[in-house]
Amino acid sequence: MRMLNPPHPGVFVKTEVIEPLGLTVAAAATVLGVSRPTLSTLLNGRSDLSATMALRLEKAFGIKMDTLMRMQASYDIARARTREADITVAPYRGVVA
Repeated sequence: MRMLNPPHPGVFVKTEVIEPLGLTVAAAATVLGVSRPTLSTLLNGRSDLSATMALRLEKAFGIKMDTLMRMQASYDIARARTREADITVAPYRGVVA
């Protein structure tokens, strides 16, 4: 069943992993081997989760990369659905005009 408003995966990581471990963004960035601004934009939902970052999170914190990438896909689908009315494409009928 599709979620209508799934959380951004970065916000999930922030609230369910980073904060419960008592890590600062800077400390978590060091653990992950990325810059603090890079991690901050993800945790605040301003950038998409990349496969590389998902793998880093899996290695550091044990969250399966597959799960995180599915969360990103669900988030992307929900965002696209909100703009569905703005996209006008006629169904293909077998003949291109």
